[in-house]
Amino acid sequence: MSMFNRLKSATQSFSLYRQRKSNTGLSLYNEGFIPTFCPFSRRVKSLFFQTVFVTSISISTAVADENLGPALKPNLGQPAPDYIGSVVSPDGSGLPAGKGTVVAGKAIYDAQCAACHGPDGKLAANPLAGGLGSLSSAKPLKTVGSYWPYATTLYDYIARAMPYNQPKSLSANDVYAVTAYILKLNGIVHKETTLDSSSIVNIKMPNRGGFFELQE
Repeated sequence: MSMFNRLKSATQSFSLYRQRKSNTGLSLYNEGFIPTFCPFSRRVKSLFFQTVFVTSISISTAVADENLGPALKPNLGQPAPDYIGSVVSPDGSGLPAGKGTVVAGKAIYDAQCAACHGPDGKLAANPLAGGLGSLSSAKPLKTVGSYWPYATTLYDYIARAMPYNQPKSLSANDVYAVTAYILKLNGIVHKETTLDSSSIVNIKMPNRGGFFELQE
């Protein structure tokens, strides 16, 4: 039976029950019109709601797909993109050539990051800065400065996933600069800092000791 016919059949069954309830003044289940133990009544109820639920999802998915636009098409069942080449390890392997300053990073941050993270990186919904010393408290605040163990991880995340509306749109120099500025917001580097593939590895994050390396 097609989904449409199932929905039609279930709807007609419920309409009949509602009509009989109206004529008799009896409740469908609570007042004995349809016994709560009746397998058929449970089957009709289950069929109705399952069909409506699946139909609603199908309609919603179709509408959502139409709103994705030409550049965004669902690729269900397709192999996931290979991101291996863009992953940066804690020891710095995978880092590209380039460099960026705190000053340059502030300009990029203000234009592309501040809306989500706040001008000082402390917007409550998406904080990047603050929380130092809070991890052992009753209300730990996990930020780049208080929680993340490696500065290279910050570079990697920004390079692959930010900014939120245009991931992978920043150049290597831009990512180094934004990374430097976020570290500056956390008091980890000073305002004259320039980051590159060598200097970023030498940065000691406050919570590095809070993680253990997995042994192979």
